Formats: sequence, structure tokens, C-alpha cells
Amino acid sequence: MTARSTRRTTAAHSRLAAVGAIVVTGALILTGCGDQTKDKKEPSGGGSSNAAPLADKLPAQIREKGSIKVGSDIAYAPVEFKDKSGKVVGLDPDVAAALGKQLGVTFEFENGTFDALLTGLRSNRYDIAMSAMTDNKSRQEGIDPSTGKKVGEGVDFVDYLTAGVSIYTRKGDTKGINSWSDLCGKKIALERGTVSEDLAKSEAKKCPSNKKLTIEPFDDDQQAQTRLRSGGADAVSSDFPVAAYAVKTSGGGNDFEVVGPQVQAAPYGIAVSKTNTQLRDALQAAVNAIIKNGEYEKILEKWGAQDGAVKESVINGGK
Repeated sequence: MTARSTRRTTAAHSRLAAVGAIVVTGALILTGCGDQTKDKKEPSGGGSSNAAPLADKLPAQIREKGSIKVGSDIAYAPVEFKDKSGKVVGLDPDVAAALGKQLGVTFEFENGTFDALLTGLRSNRYDIAMSAMTDNKSRQEGIDPSTGKKVGEGVDFVDYLTAGVSIYTRKGDTKGINSWSDLCGKKIALERGTVSEDLAKSEAKKCPSNKKLTIEPFDDDQQAQTRLRSGGADAVSSDFPVAAYAVKTSGGGNDFEVVGPQVQAAPYGIAVSKTNTQLRDALQAAVNAIIKNGEYEKILEKWGAQDGAVKESVINGGK
């Protein structure tokens, strides 16, 4: 991926040229970018404040910087992933680009493991986390759902999509799995820190001692898919858009099949620190703007996610 940071120009000639230099500086802060690394960040979206109707809603610091740093697990196709050239693509980057047009900034995607994204947000490594993240009360309150204990500060979510959780197996080899209750005595691979892991842990508690559910968590969904493909697991669980994409594309559609219905449909949210309410409200306004102007619908149709469309963005709509 490509890291991008704003370039700044300073007035250095004379007092008579100062005013003109400042004007140039302001323009470059908003629009200029420069490559610094090849494997950390990838920008998405943006534009100058002159063409961005919602730029004034952003915190001054972000307007001046001209960018929003996004923590994301960039291995979750079709929501966010790298194409063959290494560019970050997917539903989330496209939504971010559309939001950038409204806000007059670029969204710089920085890769991280999913279970560490909220920690990075709390430590100010990222301005937001945008990574097919389910908005739920546990994350809003900073609670580990498996233990009920506080693990960190909660976050606010700007909701922008709805999706459920699915199970898929090797094609033609379902092992009799049609629902979560069929997983006792089986091994499931999944991404660490996800709702899929929460559901698997909950289901494991229901299994008898002679038919334990084995849970194998990985850093990303691609690793879980590889495990299933090789026969090292009986099933994988992920969000429905990701499961459906894997079934459609892996092995030309010959590797996997979805089993049973998706469960626990809930909103995806852009995670923002609870102390950064101005950024949160600006993002919500931008999401509602792209819903209204039709760009949102086009993005969802492009990535086959139109069934998860929302009519309006809300804050902390997850239960």
C-alpha cells in the first residue's frame, strides 16, 4: 500500500509575497499528497474544501491536515482488500472516497489486524476504524462479550450498512452443517476478534463434553479460508458479504458453499473515539449526503451489497 501525507509549502521570499504564499500553502494542505512508503497506507477519496459542501463540519485539525487516517484489516474481500496491483479496493474504500468528496479530505487506509483496530483508535494511531466492523453494545462500551469485562474505552459508530454472519464449507462436503447448532464436534476457522468468534464461543458452551466445538482463530479471513480449503477445518464463519464473495470467486466458484441462513444481522459502523464528536457528526452528515445523492447505492451495487443498504445513517444503532 502507499502512505500518503500532506505536503506543505511555506512563504520564504518577502513580506510582499507572504499573502500569496499562504494562499498556495492552504491549497496544498488540502490537495497535495506525497508517497513515502510502499506498504503502509493507501489513500481513498478527497478533494478541496472549495468543492466539498461539508468541509466546515470537520474538526479544524483534520481540515488543515487534509486527511483522515483509517485503521482497517485489508484482507476482507469484497469490503476491503488489495487488487493484483496492490491497490486497496472494495466497498469501504469506495464509500470513503465518496465521503471524501463531501468533506474535502482524503481517507488514508492503514492495514492492521482486526482485533487491534480499536486499540489503535484509542491510542490515536488512527482517526477512525473502518473495516466491516459490526456496531454493537459491547464495542460501544468497551466490553469483552465473552467475559463481560471492561477491556478499554468504548467507541461511537456511524452506521452505514447492514450485514449478518454466515457459515460456509468446502463445496459438496458440508459435514452435515446447516446451522450453528450443527458445529458441535467440528472445527471452525474464523478471524480473531470478530462477531463470528463471539458466536462460536457462545455455541461452544452449549456443546456436550464428548462433542466439543474447536475454534481456530486467525489474524485475517484469508488465512481462515486457506485452512478450510486445505481440509484443516470443517467450516469458516464470516460476515455474509465476505462469505458470498468467497463462494463466488474462490476456485472459480468451485471451492466453497454457504450453508444455512445468515444470522444476527446488524449494522456496520465507522468507529470514532467518543471524545471526537465533531468528526463523528461530520461523517454521519457525509454518509447521509451520499445516500441522498445516489452515490451510495451505486457503490453497494458494484460490490453486490445492495441488500444491506440503509436509508439513513444513525449513531450507535447496534444492539
